[in-house]
Amino acid sequence: MNSNQSSIPDTGRPSLGVLNFREGTKRFFELTRYPPSEDIGYFVKHFWMVRWDLNGQPPYLQQVVPNPCVNMVVEKNRTLIYGAAKHKFSRLLEGKDMVFGVKFKPGGFYPFAKRPISRLTGRFIRLESIFNVETESFEEQILSQDSPEKMVELAEALIRRNLPGRDEKVVRINQIIDRIQADRGITKVDQVCDGFQINIRKLQRMFGQYVGVSPKWVIKLYRLQNAAETLDKGRAPDWLDLSLKLGYYDQSHFIRDFRSIIGKTPEEFLTESKETMEH
Repeated sequence: MNSNQSSIPDTGRPSLGVLNFREGTKRFFELTRYPPSEDIGYFVKHFWMVRWDLNGQPPYLQQVVPNPCVNMVVEKNRTLIYGAAKHKFSRLLEGKDMVFGVKFKPGGFYPFAKRPISRLTGRFIRLESIFNVETESFEEQILSQDSPEKMVELAEALIRRNLPGRDEKVVRINQIIDRIQADRGITKVDQVCDGFQINIRKLQRMFGQYVGVSPKWVIKLYRLQNAAETLDKGRAPDWLDLSLKLGYYDQSHFIRDFRSIIGKTPEEFLTESKETMEH
């Protein structure tokens, strides 16, 4: 980690993937991101750390929205590499602890794995299946540090020892996903193909090989996260109008997909957001 790099505290945007973030940060929860060095940054989006202190409090079920990225997660007795998940997942937080992670850019893990990332979707593997390291030893080394900056240095050293050649398709994939994320008007794969002058079958193959999820799923993910951002501000929209704007033909399909990604119906999410804002 370069000396001019600094941590980036997260501020509770739903697009960062943590649901009910404001509630957690008020009580016990801290999420911080750390930018990678330039060479590592070609493949890695950021490093992250989660700390919590629930001593004297009941356990808390933290929910996390899926994203099209592979994560290396370092925690006591559970250090693994996780592929993209298609549905939200939950983690029960207890006591006082922390987790350190490496979030690879979409497609950024493929040059290390050299195998279709679709094989890893919804699954996990051990570190030594990809990196020249013994998992338990690396876990102990990371978790014994008392500064996040040192953890980042150690993680970068591991990645740098196994650094592959640069693959221009990683850049292309991130350009496509950045456009999908930024342009709320994109609701269909055909729009992406037209915008980037790429054949739909080629696009689907590239996403399966490098990202592990389809471009259609990525579009759905970000449009539903956009909807969650709107609801997180406590604003009740016209549900049918919102469904149509997101490319759905009926409201029930929108509600079903929203729940599969966000973990709640739009009405439930809106109600919880209002209650959190009031408190």
